[in-house]
Amino acid sequence: MGLIIALVVIVAAVGVWFLTTYNMFIRLRERLRNSKSQIAVQMESRWNALTNLITATGKYSTYERDTLKEIVDQRTKLTGSSDMGQIEKSESQFARAFSSIIAVAEAYPDLKASEVYKSTMDSVNKYEDNVRYARMTFNDMATKYNQAQKQIPANFVAAMMGLEEERYFELSQEHKADMPQWS
Repeated sequence: MGLIIALVVIVAAVGVWFLTTYNMFIRLRERLRNSKSQIAVQMESRWNALTNLITATGKYSTYERDTLKEIVDQRTKLTGSSDMGQIEKSESQFARAFSSIIAVAEAYPDLKASEVYKSTMDSVNKYEDNVRYARMTFNDMATKYNQAQKQIPANFVAAMMGLEEERYFELSQEHKADMPQWS
């Protein structure tokens, strides 16, 4: 009788551990999705600020405005379920568009000196900071998620759930080269 009680207690303890571990992975996965969604939201806001900047440049260069508008129209739309490749593609598109706007501003000193340009550029910079913070948060969550998957004995539950390691957000060398340089 004592053996049966011991077995029931062991099975119950393993069951509770399994459910607790399963729920931990669900929480981590949802936090990871939320942090990826925050990247998408901040990047979309940054694109909106860039679109306003393009409107400001339109008074100075119709050709540049049309070219930049085309880049904005073709940009990769992001959501919380976007993969890292889509996020990186959007980053490259933004860097290209932003570099073009900087070049227009250099060519038109009146534009660079205008209050609308300065204010809108401040908005772009604010959203860029928000995107940076959202990326850091995502990478922190990815670290927690990946560590939890690899730790014994939780890795058995992760394997049963079919969880895969989450890729970190990293800037590629190409993206770093595309980033605008302030003179």
